[in-house]
Amino acid sequence: MNPVSLPIVHPAFRSLKRNGRVLHLAAAGLILTHAITHFGNSDPNPIYLACLFLIALDILILVFAVRNLLNDMPRVNLFFRFIEFIFFMGIGVEMMVRSNWVVGAIHIVLSIAYIYLFYCEKKINQEEYVAIHHTGITIPSLPESKFFIWSQISTIQADYHSITVNTSLNKSYHFELQEKMDANDLEQIDQFCRYYLPENYPQRG
Repeated sequence: MNPVSLPIVHPAFRSLKRNGRVLHLAAAGLILTHAITHFGNSDPNPIYLACLFLIALDILILVFAVRNLLNDMPRVNLFFRFIEFIFFMGIGVEMMVRSNWVVGAIHIVLSIAYIYLFYCEKKINQEEYVAIHHTGITIPSLPESKFFIWSQISTIQADYHSITVNTSLNKSYHFELQEKMDANDLEQIDQFCRYYLPENYPQRG
């Protein structure tokens, strides 16, 4: 029996993909706000100010130029997500040094949120698969994928368009497939079930 890897439609992953552009826009808006605030200071640093505007402008161009940013340009998306993290962390630390605790804490929380987002988005294009192999079943999830050994699996219901994994802990994971399942993969899943779950899938013949 060969391992089976099925590309699925994961609701949490798809939601993150849909909202990724909005989060870039939010970051660009906050960077522009900070730039305008800095410009209003008595002695603004022109280089720092120019960098802020350029970063915000680059993010805006990227968001409006590429509709499906996470799918079409994953590395570019991650690069700008990391820049956003650096910006919020830097401003947070600067505000803390100036004893502006509330604003500093808000920016540090934002930086943590954006580095977590960076981590999740990095996983999305790599792990949107249900994998069935001899040691168990791997189910994609955020922030970490879930792995179940066969003794933790109750039943698997699979057809050409979806798969449902029911565990002994009364958890059920149902996913639609990104594409129609190959007949060989469906047969492989059937063989896994009959071998590792003989009580629920008795041997034929």
